[in-house]
Amino acid sequence: MKRALAVLAFICLVTGGLYVAASKWAIRHETLNLFDTARARSVSVDLAVRRDYEMKADAGYWKLPVAVISNGNTVKNTEYSFLANVLAARGYLVASIQQDLPTDPPLVTKIGLPYVGRQVVYERGEANILFVLGQLKKLQPNADYDHLTLVGHSNGGDIAMYCAKQHPELVSKVITLDNLRVPFVLSDKMKILSFRSADPNFKTDPGVLPTPHQAKADGIDIVKTQFQHTDMSDRGPDTVKETIQATLDRFLGDAAASDLAPVPTDNPLIAKLGPAPYP
Repeated sequence: MKRALAVLAFICLVTGGLYVAASKWAIRHETLNLFDTARARSVSVDLAVRRDYEMKADAGYWKLPVAVISNGNTVKNTEYSFLANVLAARGYLVASIQQDLPTDPPLVTKIGLPYVGRQVVYERGEANILFVLGQLKKLQPNADYDHLTLVGHSNGGDIAMYCAKQHPELVSKVITLDNLRVPFVLSDKMKILSFRSADPNFKTDPGVLPTPHQAKADGIDIVKTQFQHTDMSDRGPDTVKETIQATLDRFLGDAAASDLAPVPTDNPLIAKLGPAPYP
């Protein structure tokens, strides 16, 4: 057990170091301050893309896969660089969208209503995503906008899952960090990875997570951690971020391979991560 933990810690350390180096030298970041005139709404976006893949795409030799990251409530869109760097290092064009604004009404919880009364928030997030994609098509025409990867933390994870439900024809992968409200998409056509916290202050609503049978049937990967809900951003400890990075990198590798082979449904990744011992 100790040897396995030591190996995992080494892998996380190496992976984290590689992404820090890639972030500094190979990955280009750009801030877009967009304005949706139809909704009279400002939408800030942090772009991340690997320079060599961007050059290949500009030359017509490569299509950049596209990933969209949605922030958790009160967390900035720029505070998910540990996720953006993993995706960009694998050749993705990554758009981290600021989903909420200081002028937005506060989140509410109304028991008994769909999504505890937050559907309007998810619809707004979906509109933000579609607007940003429309703008990116003008700026980065050599990207694949038909097989999106949607990523989100907490409320942003619910936005990602909601958007995937509304546009399954455009979404190939969903990655969430402790989304609590919107039930998972159940489809063997969509790869899903979700990190779950052990935070007693953030409880997942009934019916959100798939049953073990559903997860197995649809190849949904549920990773149970000992992490705190609020640590799943750049604000969290390096050990948390590096462990998530290593698992995400492996998932992206497996997902890429699955484009060329049938999706394995008999061995879902239902794992536990975090400090031992586990309860």
